[in-house]
Amino acid sequence: MAGGIALPSLFGTTLLGLAAGLAGGAVLYLIARVHYRKLFRQMQVAFELAEHSEHERDLAQQELVRRLEEERELAKEKIQFEAQLGDYEKYAALAQLALGAAHEINNPLLGILSHLEWEKKTADAATKEEIDQCIEGAKRISSAVRGLLNYARPGPLLLGRIHLDRLVAETVAFIAHQPMFRAIRLENRVPSDLPPITADSNQISQVLMNLLLNAAQATPPGGTVTVSAEKVKFNELIELRVSDTGAGIPPDILPHVFEPFFTTKRNQGTGLGLSISQAYVRSHSGTIHVESQQNRGTIVRIVLPIRQEGRPVLQDEEVVV
Repeated sequence: MAGGIALPSLFGTTLLGLAAGLAGGAVLYLIARVHYRKLFRQMQVAFELAEHSEHERDLAQQELVRRLEEERELAKEKIQFEAQLGDYEKYAALAQLALGAAHEINNPLLGILSHLEWEKKTADAATKEEIDQCIEGAKRISSAVRGLLNYARPGPLLLGRIHLDRLVAETVAFIAHQPMFRAIRLENRVPSDLPPITADSNQISQVLMNLLLNAAQATPPGGTVTVSAEKVKFNELIELRVSDTGAGIPPDILPHVFEPFFTTKRNQGTGLGLSISQAYVRSHSGTIHVESQQNRGTIVRIVLPIRQEGRPVLQDEEVVV
């Protein structure tokens, strides 16, 4: 009896233990599963935070790059503004100087020239040569003052409709007889089908003449000076070019070519030709730019608007220079 009773008790105990073990395992599984899900969610949140942080970092880097570019642009604009301000201050000072110099120099100078011409009539040959040198010097002073006035106070624009090919042809024909053009070739490559522009013919002709004289002085015998022009694609602009096959302009001199009285030609000119040309071109809302390579020549590019928007045209008919 005792042996028969012990076996079922042991079996029951075993079953209870097994059941308890299974129940414990199930509880552990459930706990592990809950922890796993919690851990998984935490990892998801961590990944999302990491992605968000990376996105924020990318945005911050983009913003930094944008601000650096803006600062560079602002710095560039500041430099340009300061350069323009310097030009305007120089322009104002020269204008004031020119207005005073015109009266203080030209009037006495006319008296000096008149006296020299009178003295020359009765002078001997040696004295006449000296007087001629004085007269030439006085005329150079008068020319410098007149050029300074033209630079500082350009006259009002007398706008008319101009065909550039005709204006260039007439200017070239007028200037080709100058001695400096006899040893070089002067070419006019301005096409006849360019649209007419609204401009002051006298000022544009003066600009062209200044550039042709500069080019001729820089070109050795046998060289070529060329005038060409074309319409700028997709813009209502005309580009006029004067190029030469001369010695070119050294890089250290090139930035100064538009400065008043700056010249590398001793005893020739006043150094105002390009300054006056720049003033005339700017008065037409245009631009002028010089490109040069030593021993290869120089190109001067002038870009002019086809129409002068908002400005009265005093002459509707075509202007003949």
